[in-house]
Amino acid sequence: MPVTLSQTHHPHCTDAELDLWRGVPVSIVVDLEPQLQIDPAIRPIKPAAQQPPLVGRAVTAHCETPDFGAVLHALDQVQKGDVLVIATAGITSHAMIGEILCGHLRDKGAAGVICDGAIRDVNAMGSWPDFSVYTRAITPRGPDGKTRGHVQTPVKFGGITITPGDLILGDDDGLVAVPLASAARILQIAQEKMTAEESWIKQLKSGVAVADVFGLEPAVKS
Repeated sequence: MPVTLSQTHHPHCTDAELDLWRGVPVSIVVDLEPQLQIDPAIRPIKPAAQQPPLVGRAVTAHCETPDFGAVLHALDQVQKGDVLVIATAGITSHAMIGEILCGHLRDKGAAGVICDGAIRDVNAMGSWPDFSVYTRAITPRGPDGKTRGHVQTPVKFGGITITPGDLILGDDDGLVAVPLASAARILQIAQEKMTAEESWIKQLKSGVAVADVFGLEPAVKS
């Protein structure tokens, strides 16, 4: 069966709305909405403190590994600020993308790629300061076939469902996918939690006891 490209329109964040999410830690979102967390086994390819943060709109490619036809067809759907989401049902036997195609996405202004299967050519991609890559596995073995899969449909990815247009956030701690319908609400409470955490830090630095900062019940002494 040839690759299918869904014509369903999916709303997505504007560039201005994406900018509001920059600086929001993934851990904050997971604290508030744990069901949005993507499998933490899907990791950035760079070490901690070197991976550029990821903020972008989901463009989905469901691959029938080892065939990567969906990835090829999805490339033309990706615009500036998008994240290519490569769903493989966790199959890691073949890399679904590498330096050439990720480089093409980078040239288009895409924010990055997340893959719940495998990728390759990480030495090259690991040198890019402006393009985020997350993957479940790395293998030198390339794809075999380019005729199957689905593009721009909801996909199962890392234990959750990602719909085209969902907001993808990534940092050194991991990944989340935020449905557009919930984004404004979650952003507001995330900002409130970030403000509260800033207050905790100031109080701790000023010498306030931890029990007082967090409103703890007195410990029972034995």
